[in-house]
Amino acid sequence: MGVNKKISAKKQSSAALKDLIILVAITFILLILSYFFNVFIFLVRLFQDHPKAITYIDEILTLLVTLSIGLGVFSWRRLRELKKETAHRIKLQEDLIVLADAKAETERIISKQLHCEIELRKLEEKNNAATHSNSKK
Repeated sequence: MGVNKKISAKKQSSAALKDLIILVAITFILLILSYFFNVFIFLVRLFQDHPKAITYIDEILTLLVTLSIGLGVFSWRRLRELKKETAHRIKLQEDLIVLADAKAETERIISKQLHCEIELRKLEEKNNAATHSNSKK
C-alpha cells in the first residue's frame, strides 16, 4: 500500500506542477496581449475623464491583493482539510477490507464445516441403512 501512496503523491505533485506551468503561461500570454492590444485602455480613459476617480485606485488594488492572498490561504486550508479527510477515508476503507476478508474467511470455514457435517450424516445414514438391511436378512 505504501508504494501506491508514493506513486499517487508523485502523480498529484506532477499534476500540480503542470497546473502551475499552465497558469504562468496563460498569465504571461495575457500580459503580452494586454500590452500590445491595450486591453485596459478604457481604465486610462476613465481616469483621464474623471481624475477624482483615481483616488480610489489604491483601495481597489488593496482589495484585490487582499482578496487574492485570502483566497490563496482559504484554498490552502481547504486542501489540508481535504488531505486529512481523504487519509481518514482511506483508513476506514482499509479497515472495511480487512473486515470483509475476515467475514469471507469465516463464512468459508463455516461452509466447510457444514459440508463435513452433511457428509458425515450421509455416511451415518448409509451405515444405518446397511445395518438395517443386514439385520433383516
